[in-house]
Amino acid sequence: MINEAEINSLIRLLDDPDREIFEHVHDKLLSYGAPAVEYLESAWENAFDPIQQDRIANLVHEIQFSMVKNELELWYQGGSFDLLRGVLIINKYQYPDLDEQKVINQIEAIKRDIWMQMMFEGSPSDQVKLINHVFYNIYGFSGNTTNHQDPQNSYISQVLETKKGNQISLATIYSVIAQRLDIPIYGVNLPQHFILAYLDESVKTEFESGVLFYINAFNKGFIFGRRDVDMFLKQLNLTIDKKFYEPCSNEDIVRRVLRNLISSYEQLGSMEKVRELTELLQILG
Repeated sequence: MINEAEINSLIRLLDDPDREIFEHVHDKLLSYGAPAVEYLESAWENAFDPIQQDRIANLVHEIQFSMVKNELELWYQGGSFDLLRGVLIINKYQYPDLDEQKVINQIEAIKRDIWMQMMFEGSPSDQVKLINHVFYNIYGFSGNTTNHQDPQNSYISQVLETKKGNQISLATIYSVIAQRLDIPIYGVNLPQHFILAYLDESVKTEFESGVLFYINAFNKGFIFGRRDVDMFLKQLNLTIDKKFYEPCSNEDIVRRVLRNLISSYEQLGSMEKVRELTELLQILG
């Protein structure tokens, strides 16, 4: 049971000039974790002292960052089965008050609109054409080509609002919707690009993993084949590697989201964010 009186009296001591007292108070409030946040936010609104306001804001961030770290660790150690869950945890790094249910509802709405028009006997390419029609033409999703380095492109809640994202955020939303429709579309970790693969393990293809074709979610769901991947790798002077052709794990996708964010914040000079996001990346091994 949280002791409201104790929390409030500790908050009042946050601007104490004695470093030892401040550190004791800070650590005690930190130990309360999530339940302390609403009291701290309320105190921040009523504080007039800039030192106290600053210390409260930093403490709230510390608690929230610690919660993101714990959630990410649990997700990873639990087998990282749910990709949407993984990207929602990363989203909460920047948006701690994220309404997760709102994001889930937005994804469900797109899924429902595709499902309503879906012919269950449709071929794999027919299914992809239908997803493309709903995703790009009706909902208006597109690649953010004008501001590709903006960190907002990596946060799923923002991409669902603005309908603009980078390769990996669009591919993530696309594959999550497809998998909820029982359509086997998974992410492929291609260097300098992120693409999707349509898998059919019942059909014998030149791939061991049964990839029928690839999809470029950044380019309106354009369908292409293995030779195009060969040419792309050749242009980059990269040695052919099996992993560039086959689906990657959910933690690989979340790692790549984190690397994109680190790169975006480096360009903006937000080195504290770079440090924290690197800490999150290390959780994933």
